Amino acid sequence: MRIFIICSVRNVDAPYFDTVNAYARKLEIQGHRVHLPARDTNQNKPGITICRQNLENIRRADEVHIFYNGRSQGTHFDMGMAFSLGKPIVVVKNEPYGEGKSFPRMLDEWMVANGGTHSI
Repeated sequence: MRIFIICSVRNVDAPYFDTVNAYARKLEIQGHRVHLPARDTNQNKPGITICRQNLENIRRADEVHIFYNGRSQGTHFDMGMAFSLGKPIVVVKNEPYGEGKSFPRMLDEWMVANGGTHSI
């Protein structure tokens, strides 16, 4: 299976990257082809090029796995592309939410609508 991982790339600490990288390695050991933007998308290119590269890799993905960070603009942008392409998702890490509408709640609704469950 091809899996695209949506996660924060900028302004994150080493433990966050360690967690995301370990998750990607786990999937690869299981035989999946994983696209991890911090590793596999050329982050030295202009923003529009990065977004186009991610779009193409999300389009190719069978499933999108999300480490949600509400402060990450790139996460929201990539989520929008995955949503518009109708990709099934797995929410690996979400933020707590209460009553009312929110992106964290929408992720859970999107995942359940596609028959998914949390990965970890």
